[in-house]
Amino acid sequence: MSEAGRLLDEGVAIETIDKALVDFGFPVGPITLIDEVGLDIAGKVGQIMFDAFGSRFAPSDALRSVIEAGRFGRKSKKGFYIYDATGKKGSVDSSVYEIFAPGRERTDLPDEDIQWRTVYAMLNEAARCLEDGIIRSPRDGDVGAVFGIGFPPFRGGPFRYMDSIGIDSFLQQLDDLNLRFPGRFEAAPILLQMARSNSRFYP
Repeated sequence: MSEAGRLLDEGVAIETIDKALVDFGFPVGPITLIDEVGLDIAGKVGQIMFDAFGSRFAPSDALRSVIEAGRFGRKSKKGFYIYDATGKKGSVDSSVYEIFAPGRERTDLPDEDIQWRTVYAMLNEAARCLEDGIIRSPRDGDVGAVFGIGFPPFRGGPFRYMDSIGIDSFLQQLDDLNLRFPGRFEAAPILLQMARSNSRFYP
């Protein structure tokens, strides 16, 4: 969700971000999820994460602007999407662009780039959670991600997915992203150790 906010900052269309992640296998896209959770809550959580972990959780200017405009998502019937009187979600509310990107054209970005940036950030944080003892095992992390946050079940969860990519390949892609966006995709130390020992999360 944090990286999705940065994509908004760069001018990527709301529906483009959401579609890319739904196509990846998530039940809803991150911008829809922010509307569902409530922008006020997402903003508070984002600030707490930034205070705790620094630049890799830097708050999105777009999200902050929308919150300051008093749009809190479904609960206020005004967010990134249009809501009817019953709270049913409709299409993107194009007026929201005038809040955080007035007069700016939308930026085209391939789905794959959106998926890499958002999903790989999540995978890297999952590895950090395991390393820090926040989760007990890769299996717990996978079960929690699939049943708790809607990680695509057919991809097996973040740890099985990293195994399927290959730790070396995953590290190379993280390094490439970190060169483009310094500090945001620095690999978790556990991944570097695993690459050195040629190990996997699952035998």
